[in-house]
Amino acid sequence: MIQRLIQRTLPFVSRVGFDPNDTDEVRLQKSSLVLGSFMFIVAGSLWGILYILFGEALAGWIPLSYAIFSSLSVIAFHLTRRYRFFLFSQLLLILFLPFLLMTALGGFIHSSAVILWSLISPLGAFLFDEPRHALRWLGGYLGLIVVSGFLEFHPLVSSSLSPTLVAIFFVLNIGAVSAIVITLLAYFVSEKNRLFALLRNEQVKSENLLLNILPKEIAAILKNESRTIADHYTEASVLFADMVGFTPLSAQLPPVEMVELLNEAFSFFDSLLDKYNVEKIRTIGDSYMVASGVPRQRPDHAQALVHMALEMRDYVANHEFCNGHRVSFRIGINSGSMIAGVIGRRKFVYDVWGDAVNVASRMESHGLGGAVQITQATYDLIKDEFVCEPRGSVNVKGKGEMDVWLVKSAKA
Repeated sequence: MIQRLIQRTLPFVSRVGFDPNDTDEVRLQKSSLVLGSFMFIVAGSLWGILYILFGEALAGWIPLSYAIFSSLSVIAFHLTRRYRFFLFSQLLLILFLPFLLMTALGGFIHSSAVILWSLISPLGAFLFDEPRHALRWLGGYLGLIVVSGFLEFHPLVSSSLSPTLVAIFFVLNIGAVSAIVITLLAYFVSEKNRLFALLRNEQVKSENLLLNILPKEIAAILKNESRTIADHYTEASVLFADMVGFTPLSAQLPPVEMVELLNEAFSFFDSLLDKYNVEKIRTIGDSYMVASGVPRQRPDHAQALVHMALEMRDYVANHEFCNGHRVSFRIGINSGSMIAGVIGRRKFVYDVWGDAVNVASRMESHGLGGAVQITQATYDLIKDEFVCEPRGSVNVKGKGEMDVWLVKSAKA
């Protein structure tokens, strides 16, 4: 029943003192404090009425005064959104009003330990404020407890409540304080857990997004260290793939169809990354770049990349893209030493550099549509496992004449 009541109250509670700029933690503190204030107002009103009915008018008006001042504090908070003042006023009221009520009833025992309500003040400071501030309120509470012990033997007034009523109020005070504290803690912890669950989900999304940008080994380093990431690899391979006739085709097709076509092709290429355990470096326009042997070194880096290239070639050759379009890709591969690392602080990327990378790019740009062209360095690594056909010499900018091969298929 209490849970249903809280759930019905929460929509109203969440609007009291609402500020769109609040963090989730501050919003939780505000809603919890307002929820607690409502419970204290109800309890104060009930206790005040009971004391008046049992002939203790002065004692009755103390909790009723608390209910009035606490209600005004909630209204002021809703109008001004001054959370610090609202928090201070609520903690101060719940700290001193039970003490005054105890004094009016003649001491600790005759008041049925009503001073226990003041315990909510340091507890509230711990939940709704910074934990270090709770020590001050705890000190105030303990001070009032000491004074309560003194007043037990030197009461300022005497109570007319019968021993039976004193015992009944003992039960009411202990039970009500316990119920309110447990309710507040349960609500606060459940909301904290909900926020933590949302935070974990966002963290998983962020990590997955990071893993879509960076290799998992590099992502782990970036999360734990702040240093320049750069490594030298003596043996690795790089693949470049580029669509033939992309510029005139992009002029003919509507933008949406062009993007869908590229997405269809590149999505298939992406599906091969895990299969061959290679690393996608980037896409630029219609160009697709993959590396093997970085950042995970492997002796078969060239073989893995050539297997992937043949599967890419065959897929594009046999696939009919959106609206019946057929395209072809030039694919070039080279092997050698290179540097790999992360550049940038915003929109950072994992990239590879070196002469071997430049030559791989030239293999693609000087290649043939629907063919996989490789250099002498790559050929020497894969010739025993793949059927290759010599194409002859190609004049490569900055390198002169280079012997190149076209990979036809894997050997049976």
